[in-house]
Amino acid sequence: MGLRKHLTTAEIVEQAVFARRLFSSEFGSITNVVFMGMGEPLHNIENVLKAASIMVDEQGLQFSPRKVTVSTSGLVPQIKRFLRESNCALAVSLNATTDEVRNWIMPINRKYKLSLLLQTLREELSFKHKYKVFFEYVMLAGVNDSVEDAERLIELVRGIPCKINLISFNPHCGSQFKPTCEQKMIEFRNILAEAGCVVFLRPSRGDDQMAACGQLGKPGEIQPPLLRVPQRFQVAV
Repeated sequence: MGLRKHLTTAEIVEQAVFARRLFSSEFGSITNVVFMGMGEPLHNIENVLKAASIMVDEQGLQFSPRKVTVSTSGLVPQIKRFLRESNCALAVSLNATTDEVRNWIMPINRKYKLSLLLQTLREELSFKHKYKVFFEYVMLAGVNDSVEDAERLIELVRGIPCKINLISFNPHCGSQFKPTCEQKMIEFRNILAEAGCVVFLRPSRGDDQMAACGQLGKPGEIQPPLLRVPQRFQVAV
């Protein structure tokens, strides 16, 4: 969709305040906040850090730090700063087990390779007590959902205190990808669990209104850029 602006600290916090006013009486107290779906949060790290601190402050919104999560595609310098300055949770969109695939589906990997990203997390988390990073892994049929991918993922996260969320891909207009079937997602999950990983299957919600993970838009309104497909994945898309 392109960059329109960076939200100010006040604009970020006001969204949580407004949501509480709007929904608490109907759905009960809002307990969780996730920074995602409106661009890369760590591109706006100054305001995100300030907003997160207000949300968890006793004189602020009084959320638990464990319930305020900042999601990132993997900006290494900003991840270092976030982990050193905030006690809020961090979620990293991993989505691939090789640089070839991640370069394709997440171009940020061309700047911060998997090895650098994961080694940074391994080093920084060694200084944080009882802290686990969340790895988000959107499963794409024929792209990142093989048994070999599961085995590589086990090795990639070894030594990193983490939880892995396996997420079903939500198709939308203009997309090249297809979702992994439920049975294959379960098999992938079981391989990770048997190796001792903490892993969850995340159900899809909101796809009937184009509001599910990876959508957040109106069908056909904006045509996303189509990235060059590596030769060996031509059949998958």
